Amino acid sequence: MATWNSRGLRGSTLEELVNRTNDKYREQRLALIQKVPTPITPMKIDKEHRHITLAYFEQKSTVDYIGVIQGLPVCFDAKESAQMTFALQNIHPHQVAFMQEFERQDGIAFFLIYYTAKDLYYYLPFRDFLPFWERAQSGGRKSFRFDELDQTYILPKKQGVMVPYLEMINKDLAERE
Repeated sequence: MATWNSRGLRGSTLEELVNRTNDKYREQRLALIQKVPTPITPMKIDKEHRHITLAYFEQKSTVDYIGVIQGLPVCFDAKESAQMTFALQNIHPHQVAFMQEFERQDGIAFFLIYYTAKDLYYYLPFRDFLPFWERAQSGGRKSFRFDELDQTYILPKKQGVMVPYLEMINKDLAERE
């Protein structure tokens, strides 16, 4: 069983921005995306401040978000990186397996990565992620560099939308055809 502590709060700013984006997309009737809760069992509770200070994950999580965009099933994970390299240790084999199965069912799986040093968001299609994963699994580099990525998947700045990933889904779909 994995233990939860303050490390689990990393990425909470990105998560909040993605949640607000998803609310906006829902209000505009463009998408219905939900945050997937990770079930935990609290072990210690700070009763004075009403905080859980120690908990165990009940099961392995799959992805951070799942839903539908105008009839298309989507799932994605949101990650932050302070470096211009992304360590693959931040992604687990059961998540990769879930995303592979999701795509086999004609869903769209991807990663949203926030590169904090450059203040930019990146849409990483699952098919573009797989070669990095396979390289690491076969004993190669356990990370990928920002300059290895297709720069056309950098999310544009858009007024009123915090993390505008819908445009990149359209690009992703066009490249699948």
